[in-house]
Amino acid sequence: MGALSAIREFAATAYRWRSGRQATGYDKMLLLTAPWPIPFDCYLLRYPDGSEIVAHTDPVSRGRHYRLNLILKAPAAGGEFRCSDPIYESRRVKLFRPDRSPHSVTRVAGGSRYVLSIGWVLGRNRADD
Repeated sequence: MGALSAIREFAATAYRWRSGRQATGYDKMLLLTAPWPIPFDCYLLRYPDGSEIVAHTDPVSRGRHYRLNLILKAPAAGGEFRCSDPIYESRRVKLFRPDRSPHSVTRVAGGSRYVLSIGWVLGRNRADD
């Protein structure tokens, strides 16, 4: 993809709420992305009351996928991040490998959940572990 088409695609998709990939009621807004020097993306995620994400992985075609989630607003109940093998986890900070570790979010109740999610891919080969 050329630089001009990448800019057009970013302009068409950035700063707009879109349905999340898991089709479970959460929304995402692309804030920033770049293919070089390290491929990365940055999203604002919104989990309205009643939404949840079932356990899944996010495979990549090459390299090692990392994601840092910063919990900006937690709901009154639920909305708990679950990961089988986090690299680091505290109440508001979650660092994990979404390509290798099944992860989920429990059903949100009593308000919305907002997350700043930054992901990047390191390495060039699928065999990179």
